[in-house]
Amino acid sequence: MPTQLLPDTNPDTKPGANAEEVLGSPRPAGVRHLDPTAPERVARLTDLALRGLAAGYDPATGSFAQTVRGLSGGRGVTVAAQGTSLRYTAMAALGLSRVPEPAQRAVLGGRSAVDVALHAADLAAGSDDPGAVALALWCAVEVADLAPEALLDRLPGLLDGRPLPTVDAAWLLTAAVAAADLADTAETVDRAAALLRRYHGPGGTYPHVLPPRTQSRWRAHVGSFADQVYPLQALARASRLTGADWMLDHADRTAAAICTAQGAAGQWWWHYDSRDGRVVEPFPVYSVHQHAMAPMVLFDLWEAGGADHRAEIVAGLGWVDDHPEVVEELVTERFGLVWRKVGRREPRKAARAIAAAATSVWQGARVPGLDRVLPPVVVDHECRPYELGWLLYAWLTPATDRTEDHDA
Repeated sequence: MPTQLLPDTNPDTKPGANAEEVLGSPRPAGVRHLDPTAPERVARLTDLALRGLAAGYDPATGSFAQTVRGLSGGRGVTVAAQGTSLRYTAMAALGLSRVPEPAQRAVLGGRSAVDVALHAADLAAGSDDPGAVALALWCAVEVADLAPEALLDRLPGLLDGRPLPTVDAAWLLTAAVAAADLADTAETVDRAAALLRRYHGPGGTYPHVLPPRTQSRWRAHVGSFADQVYPLQALARASRLTGADWMLDHADRTAAAICTAQGAAGQWWWHYDSRDGRVVEPFPVYSVHQHAMAPMVLFDLWEAGGADHRAEIVAGLGWVDDHPEVVEELVTERFGLVWRKVGRREPRKAARAIAAAATSVWQGARVPGLDRVLPPVVVDHECRPYELGWLLYAWLTPATDRTEDHDA
C-alpha cells in the first residue's frame, strides 16, 4: 500500500461498536469487580478500534497497512497508512470476526471478515514467512471455518529444525490447535509444543529465536514481551486440546514471570532474560501489550484452567490512560488510534543494546543512571492494524465456563 493521507475520523460518522454489547461481554464484565471503570474503558477502545481499522484498510488490495502513522507538516497533523502486511491482515480479520457483520462491512468497505480471512489464506499459500502462514491458517479456521490444504501442507516443513523465531513457533502451535477439528494436526501440535518446551527457561521465559545459539552472544539470552505471551497462549490452548498438564504448567510459569515483573503503574516491560525471567530492559512500553496482548493471553490461560491474573490485566489496561511517563494522551479520538509506544529518548535501540550486553556478561546486571541519561519520554505516533485487531479479539472472545464466574 503506498502512503495514503487520511482525514480525521469523526466518531459520529465512522463505524462504531455497540457499547451495550461490549459492556455485557464476559471478559469486560468479568473485571468490573476489580475496577468499575474498566468495562467502559474497553467499550471506548473497541469503538475506537473499528474506526482505526477502517483507516488502516485498503479496499483496493483487500489488505491492511503495515502502519498508520501520525505526520506533522505545513497543513497541520495528519495520519497516513503506509505499507502492507499479510500478518496484520490476518490479525485484523481475527479481531473483526468478533463484531457483528454490519460493523465488519462498515470497516471493510462492504467486505466481511470471512472475505479478508480467505484473501489472507490465498496470499499466505505463496509466502515464505512462517509466521504469516501460521496466522493465516489460524484466521481461516476461526473466521471462515476452513483449513486450506495449501496452508496445512506447509506446517511440517516449517518445523524442520531450522532456526525459528519464538513467536512463529507459538503461532504454528496455535494454528495447529485451531485446525485440529478440521484436519489431522496432531504431529504439528506435538512438534511445536516440544520445541517450546525445550527452550522454556528456568525462570519461565523464552529467548527470541529457537535455538538461541543462532543469535549473537550479546542477544541470545534476551526475549521480548511477544516472545513470552504468544507461547503462553499457544500452550494454554494446546492444554485444552490435549489435556497435557505440562503445557498448562509451562503457560502458568510464563504468566507468573511477566506478572511478577509488571511495573508499579501496570507496565508490561519489553525485554526479559530467558535464563531467569528478570527484566533486561523495560522500555519501550507498547500500548498493544497493555490493552490487547496481555489481556488476550491471560484470559486464555485462566479459561484453560490456569491462574487468574485479572488484577494484572486491569492494571495494565489502566496504564493506557494513566501512564506516568508522559503528559501526552496515547488514545487519540481525533484519528481513532492508540499511539504505539512510550520509549526512551536515545539513539536507535541504544539502551536495549547496552542492557543486553551487560546482562550477557553479568546476569541480572543493571546499568545505573539509564533512566536519567536516556529518559522514557518519547511517544511513537503510529498505530499498527494488528494492535486494534488484537484489542477486539482480546475482549470480545466468546464466553467459556470460567468467564461466567465474574466474582471468583
